[in-house]
Amino acid sequence: MKILISAYSCEPGRGSEPGVGWNVVRAVAEHHEVWVLTRPDESKHIIEAELARNPVPNLHFVYFTLPFWKDSLRWGQSGAMQIHYYLWQIQAYFVARKLNREIGFDLTHHVTFVKYSNPSFLSLLPIPFVWGSVGGGESAPKAFWQDFSSKAKTYERLRGLARGVGELDPLTRLTARRSALVRATTEDTAQRIRQWGIKNVEVISESGLPQQEIQRLGKFPMPQGSPVRFISMGRLLHWKGFHLGLRAFAKANIPDAEYWLMGDGVERDNLQNLAEELGIAQKVKFWGRLPREQSLEKLSECIALVHPSLHDSGGWVCLEAMAAGRPVICLELGGPAVQVTPETGFKVAAHTPEQAVEDLAQAMRRLAVEEELRLQMSQAAKNRVTQIYSWEQIGLSLSQLYQEIVTGKSQQLEPILTDSNKSVAELQTTKTE
Repeated sequence: MKILISAYSCEPGRGSEPGVGWNVVRAVAEHHEVWVLTRPDESKHIIEAELARNPVPNLHFVYFTLPFWKDSLRWGQSGAMQIHYYLWQIQAYFVARKLNREIGFDLTHHVTFVKYSNPSFLSLLPIPFVWGSVGGGESAPKAFWQDFSSKAKTYERLRGLARGVGELDPLTRLTARRSALVRATTEDTAQRIRQWGIKNVEVISESGLPQQEIQRLGKFPMPQGSPVRFISMGRLLHWKGFHLGLRAFAKANIPDAEYWLMGDGVERDNLQNLAEELGIAQKVKFWGRLPREQSLEKLSECIALVHPSLHDSGGWVCLEAMAAGRPVICLELGGPAVQVTPETGFKVAAHTPEQAVEDLAQAMRRLAVEEELRLQMSQAAKNRVTQIYSWEQIGLSLSQLYQEIVTGKSQQLEPILTDSNKSVAELQTTKTE
């Protein structure tokens, strides 16, 4: 089939949003002919260099950006970039409409940004549209705000305000209504979209790993003997919940154990001070931000990943840990709660900080002393990533999804497509073919 994908952020060799964009389009191109709408300023030269090394005949990139605002990276991930993203989505519609006249796409798919509170105007095309996976509907439970600084609380309020404004945008809800399927990264996001009266919503992570990477990580042996080490990896931000991990480690009081934190961020000093206050500073190692290969080496020296994030839409590090056969200890929130199962780790309820710390500590104690449990979870984690979260498997699943949507469009999507023409006219754009 001929598939059109919108990937505002797309770059090979990256994680997060750019990695989602690149890996999805690359995986789908194994099964269909794919055209990708993206920006030239972020990664055109990197994409072209990668395709020169590893050609993908079915993959075509269409680069464009706003004629009056060509440098979308100028303000980083600021509010200005979010405005650029919104305007770029409008431009994408006109570029896509012209392409559709020339090529005749079977289906279009919005991939990045992975954000549910902004519309995708590709949904206005008279062809089936898949939205996501999209996330951002997650919030830190209010009970956990007691540990936040004033600045962190302001961040959370502004984040909620921005999300609420996006939800009120009628074009965002139109995008959901026009979708043959909405894919949400978490149940929190799915519930917010269902509140708009949208029923065709499924929960599925946007993250994945290449099969080659899964095989390489799967060769990491589980550490034996002492000391028993736990590790947390990520930016040291208030909502990552690493303060809960430190308190849990102190409460667990495991003899001859260490807790490693990998990453950097504004909370580093606070976390180091907390380790001192808890009397565990000699057992806690802050490694800072290391290159990826060194970070994975540190992961291989630990028995489990502690990832108590309070509102992660994704959770790439959880997949890396699971691929390496490391059980994951997380909160039953956001993306990690989708990825981790009772067979592959511990999902701790997040009612109050005190309860969460106690349950995290209990999970640490069990993994520290129950070697058979560690090994069982290790194998189950490897199996889950291989079966569900390899990009190759994701590409195959998307291919099957596209086939189901396209072959069923005459029965299932005809009312939506009829509505589409009316919606476009109402928006005073132009008539669709």
